[in-house]
Amino acid sequence: MSWYEDSVAYQIYPLGLTGAPYENDGVLEHRLLQLIDNGWIDHMAKLGVGCLILNPVFQSEAHGYDTIDYRQVDCRLGTHDDLRRVVDACHAKGIRVLLDGVFNHVGRSFWAFADVLKNRQESPYAGWFNINWSGNNEYGDGLSYETWAGVPYLVKLNHHSYELNAYCAHTIRTWEHDYDIDGLRLDVAYCLDLGFLGYLRQIADELTAKRGDKFLLLGETMFGDYNRWMSDTMCDSVTNYEVYKGLWSSMNAANMHEVAYALERQSGSHPWDLYTGKHLLNFADNHDVPRIATKLEDKHQLKPLYGVLFGMCGVPCIYYGSEWGIEGEQHFGDHELRPALDAPEWNELTDYICALAKARNQSEALRWGDYTQLQVQPQQLAFQRKSDHERVIVLINSSSEPAVLHFDAQCGRGIDLITGKAHDFGAGSEMAPYEVKFILCER
Repeated sequence: MSWYEDSVAYQIYPLGLTGAPYENDGVLEHRLLQLIDNGWIDHMAKLGVGCLILNPVFQSEAHGYDTIDYRQVDCRLGTHDDLRRVVDACHAKGIRVLLDGVFNHVGRSFWAFADVLKNRQESPYAGWFNINWSGNNEYGDGLSYETWAGVPYLVKLNHHSYELNAYCAHTIRTWEHDYDIDGLRLDVAYCLDLGFLGYLRQIADELTAKRGDKFLLLGETMFGDYNRWMSDTMCDSVTNYEVYKGLWSSMNAANMHEVAYALERQSGSHPWDLYTGKHLLNFADNHDVPRIATKLEDKHQLKPLYGVLFGMCGVPCIYYGSEWGIEGEQHFGDHELRPALDAPEWNELTDYICALAKARNQSEALRWGDYTQLQVQPQQLAFQRKSDHERVIVLINSSSEPAVLHFDAQCGRGIDLITGKAHDFGAGSEMAPYEVKFILCER
């Protein structure tokens, strides 16, 4: 295992947070330094964050996923030195940094594709893309090409090209050398050629050996069996969309059986459990889905929802601003999901999430323990996390009414890691409305 499994993650979409213009205007502005100057890195450290996932920072046409140049920091964000300063400032606070590796597709202005449009079959980069020279497209190029999800301005890369893959590998080595990053989030990893993904694993292992410390690959996946992309020869971890759906849907439908089924299926002790012992990235929202405070019909359920997020197996991730409850609906362009914020805020919800992070960071069982379901009711859930040296009982009440949970904990008393209060299982565990408890059991 590595530093990643011990971490609480935090995601920032920098082009949005810093207020960069949506279309690249070519004007150099040192916006990335807002992460230092406006207190975001100090905020993360106070929250108990150990890993920053930084969405696209390299030169692009608009939203960052339409890359122009992998080797140049987006002028809307700043310079090479600005990015290195941010990474160094994170490291000084004990926070690792993952950059967004967007290697499935590029923008039409990507320098190699621009050369293909100019020189056509004579371009040395023609093999980097899947091109039909007899076709045409809406731009009138006199050729057609494979895209990501049918989006005409996102040109899919051809990872059957040795030269392209060597370029990508050199790019990753350069990022690690120049910025001292700790790994990559692989955008749309579920679309990447599996051979290329295995090649990236070789590069990551090479960098891990060089550093003497894990160089992480975190893959973006959405559906299917995550083991297809997560193994010793692929990604170290992937995004857990299955439980994301269960989190908010269980709350809205007063049906904790939904998320309980997903947790048991993924991490339980049955032979068919898929990811037992593995650490997926768990989230309540991110830059591609509605803010959780918008998604929940009862905002009081934010606390029990985050309780499940921090109590379950895997690595919890916070999306910037959601820790104090900002809202945002999903529309074309996703501008509401990726807002400009001057500085971090702190309120009762932030206090609560900070307490959850502190409890997790101090508990071996919550970070590394196995999973056993103890009780599930429409609005209540109890499960155990157990490691070699600790046993923690996670109790969730998502109801507006008090509840009493009855199960065989095989433990008489314990201490709530969130509040520090003693807990007596006795004849049942009393829960206030919307309450969460992480009970460290006495031996």
